[in-house]
Amino acid sequence: MAKLTKKVVDAATPSDKVFVVWCGSLRGFGVRVQPSGVKTYFVMYRPNGGGRSEKPVRFTIGRHGAITADQARGLAEKALAAVASGRDPHAKRLADRKEPTVSELCDQYMAEGTGTKKASTLRSDLARINCHIKPLIGNLKVSRVNGQDVARMMRDVATGKTAAVHDGKRKRTDSMARGGQGTASRTVGLLGGIFTYAVRAGLRSDNPVHGVERYKDRQSQRYLSGEELGRLGAALAGVAGHAQGVAVIRLLILTGARKGEIEGLRWAEVDFGQSCLWLGDSKTGQKMIPLGSPALLVLKEVARHPQSDFVFPGRGKSGEVSGHFVGTPKVWKEVCEAAGLAGVRLHDLRHTFASLAAGGGQSLPIIGKILGHSDVKTTARYAHLADDPLKIAANRTAEAAAAALAGKTAEVVPFTSKSKA
Repeated sequence: MAKLTKKVVDAATPSDKVFVVWCGSLRGFGVRVQPSGVKTYFVMYRPNGGGRSEKPVRFTIGRHGAITADQARGLAEKALAAVASGRDPHAKRLADRKEPTVSELCDQYMAEGTGTKKASTLRSDLARINCHIKPLIGNLKVSRVNGQDVARMMRDVATGKTAAVHDGKRKRTDSMARGGQGTASRTVGLLGGIFTYAVRAGLRSDNPVHGVERYKDRQSQRYLSGEELGRLGAALAGVAGHAQGVAVIRLLILTGARKGEIEGLRWAEVDFGQSCLWLGDSKTGQKMIPLGSPALLVLKEVARHPQSDFVFPGRGKSGEVSGHFVGTPKVWKEVCEAAGLAGVRLHDLRHTFASLAAGGGQSLPIIGKILGHSDVKTTARYAHLADDPLKIAANRTAEAAAAALAGKTAEVVPFTSKSKA
């Protein structure tokens, strides 16, 4: 038999039956010629280092034309070398075919690995999976994903490679995200959770997300100043025809609650006797929100609707009572325009409440409990607003200087250092 070359394979004329042309220089290497004219390279071997007692395995290499005879020979040599070292290329191929892809892993994770997540979080997770993870690395086998794949995916999301075309109807925060560094970092965080599930399920031994440095999540930390709050108060007092929206906004300012927690508030959750709200469900589960006197006053001024158990009932298209009020963003836009507050979000009222608490000397654990933070790291963002000796010193000195300029007397109390032992 001659060496299997392109010339030899091209000369193999198809017949009415399948036949094999063997290579004369590499034992087990051959090409199958089918009646249709399709010619397929393969290599035969006995697995597990066995002799004639082992059943031969035919390991397909590829079609003639798609690869050359020389390329097929090289792959056949690698396969035989693997067999000689105790491995079985055919068994590995079958295992690889059964191994799930990242897309399949994501589906399995959403079905089995999210038992403690809330519905709103699951919607965000599904959006990131469908918009970013699946399009970029969904076809990869779970065991093949490495840190470089994860880093590349993060860069692609950050640069907008998977951004949806804006059609003028979707909001920036809906499931068709536009990408960016913040979205990229949060998507990688989700992928890390998915691969943690894969490790627990025995699909791989390590998490490829570990060690990948993410972009810093530059979420807005906008706080309203006292002067801005004054303008906001005046604007709220001047808004007509939006009693529910105005009441919701006032409660957001006075409680630090989330918009959905106030819009969806039920009378059964309002405890005037204990001065608090007992929320049956929130982003972080059940929680209690303490109410100060101003917040209690706002709630006492809200008239109860006989056909709804919501504090702020909604209206259907035909005017009937339906669900709860969801029009706060529209009212907020009008209020901000009247107050001259550009670029301020409703959620910034929550930040403002926390900043006032921190600046007023409240401890971070107390602030975290009021806001319902499940992670102390979330509250830590307000640490720089807490009692600062330098800020106090500068403020006292400025007050003394201002008083002197006004012809009044003021005493500057010096900061004394502790004496050395």
